Amino acid sequence: MNIGEASKHTGISAKMIRYYESIGLIGEANRTFSGYRQYNDRDVQTLRFIRRSRDLGFSIERIKTLLALWQDQGRKSADVKKLAQQYIAELDADIEKLQSIRQQLQHLQHCCHGDNRPDCPILDELGAPGGKGSH
Repeated sequence: MNIGEASKHTGISAKMIRYYESIGLIGEANRTFSGYRQYNDRDVQTLRFIRRSRDLGFSIERIKTLLALWQDQGRKSADVKKLAQQYIAELDADIEKLQSIRQQLQHLQHCCHGDNRPDCPILDELGAPGGKGSH
């Protein structure tokens, strides 16, 4: 099948399929005599694997690792589980950070009168030296 058909079957744009090929995430596609890319069922299966991995938020580097494990029949499921556990720990840390940011913004929003006066605790806090968000 051509790249357009592969795109329809996987939900990945032709542009992204070409990008994945350019970075070595998928193998170089076979070409017709006129130079058009051709994909087989295994290529489509690999693209679906990549799409699902991206939907779960895995980075390109992690997807490369997952693909290698997926293609390695001698793999240990413990290796795959370890990778997933590392990613879950990172997600938990990100969630904790986002919850903290949300709480801070909720507090600032609550302190703001939201009226026609120019004074605004939100802007005051953002501009304060040594505030919680300063680096």
